[in-house]
Amino acid sequence: MPESLVTRAREALEQAYVPYSEYTVGAALRTVDGEVFVGCNIENANYSNSLHAEEVAVAEAVKNGHREFDRLAVSSGARDGVTPCGMCRQTLAEFCDEDLVVVCDEGGEETTEYALGELLPNTISLDTLEAAEANRE
Repeated sequence: MPESLVTRAREALEQAYVPYSEYTVGAALRTVDGEVFVGCNIENANYSNSLHAEEVAVAEAVKNGHREFDRLAVSSGARDGVTPCGMCRQTLAEFCDEDLVVVCDEGGEETTEYALGELLPNTISLDTLEAAEANRE
């Protein structure tokens, strides 16, 4: 159920380390067999080494042997409907079909749902890379 996944994302954001932006984000990623992995954002002073909540959740799931996911919830402390950034969308596309449901927390009981393919159309994939290589030959 999306609400429980949103709850898990909200709980995860409480562990965020954000001394620079003070913008907390939590993510909860559900595997196709129902296991949930959570992540929070972890900032670094140079920003480019910062980890995003979605990446942390994916990494935890992959580390535990999972490669198939069906639903992701994302929440911020601001409850502003935050969506995964472009980098996180590409990371998700590495492991998820374009129909992965992305649930964005709008606050209260309000959420907005997207399919990953809506958020990242024409993703870079193995097929994309192989086609580019074939065109070079």
